[in-house]
Amino acid sequence: MKKGSMRSLRINHEVQKELQLIISRELKDPRVSPMTSVTACEVTTDLKICKAYISVLADEEVRKETMEGLRSAAPFIRRELAQTINLRNTPELRFIEDESIERGIRMSKLIEEVAERDRAAIEARKAEEDGESDE
Repeated sequence: MKKGSMRSLRINHEVQKELQLIISRELKDPRVSPMTSVTACEVTTDLKICKAYISVLADEEVRKETMEGLRSAAPFIRRELAQTINLRNTPELRFIEDESIERGIRMSKLIEEVAERDRAAIEARKAEEDGESDE
């Protein structure tokens, strides 16, 4: 099975969907933030290992606690996954923090700040030009 094959993509998507459901509905660990999402999954071709990319919209401390909670709950999550997905092997779960959403939000805020400064500068320039034309 090739890495980019349709079967591989389908398995990755299905595992991602089920992990999201298990984490949001079944997992009762108080360390895991409710603002946790599974952004992607990569299951190896032999179905032995799954890298689950996790995004947590919270501060650094809550993100660390959430990742610790997920790692300690990995056996439970794996059992739940085995019951919902019919695969030859249920992959070992490895949770990896994904900061892409946080980075995207940070970049959007920076772009908005720059755009606001540009708008203010344009308005100031217009006001200055209007003041000169009145004289």
